[in-house]
Amino acid sequence: MRGFEMPGHRALIEQSKDAELTSFETDGCSGGLSASWRWVAKQFPQVGALYQEHPPWEYCCVIHDRAYHNAGGAETANESYEARLAADDALHACVVQHGDNHAEDYADQYDMSPEQIRSVHAITADAMYGAVRFGGGPCSGLPWRWGFGYPGCSVLK
Repeated sequence: MRGFEMPGHRALIEQSKDAELTSFETDGCSGGLSASWRWVAKQFPQVGALYQEHPPWEYCCVIHDRAYHNAGGAETANESYEARLAADDALHACVVQHGDNHAEDYADQYDMSPEQIRSVHAITADAMYGAVRFGGGPCSGLPWRWGFGYPGCSVLK
């Protein structure tokens, strides 16, 4: 992945040198995860009452968005690559840890075993990790891209 991603990191670092960072904003969990969760909770109040209006691990996504916003504070393309990988690893670990921390409480609430809760969180963390690794690269033009607080960039220049 490093070889595939590095042109984007180089373009981002070059673009960000003279660019002003926008104010931080977050959509919670990107790619429509938080928005879809809220929609389902609103359309089906009994689901919202049981599963809440936001993914319970949404704070992990906000932490992840903070790193993505300013490209982890990286000053070189290599630092940018490593910071993105670290942010994505931290997102994965945070969602898994959330499941571990709340397995007993959620098991009672959702009529599942603690191991099922841990398993669901691990599967969710794996899916989220795959999504951010695939769709979160720098200079992609997507609103949830690495370095989204800087103006868009292109690897084609």
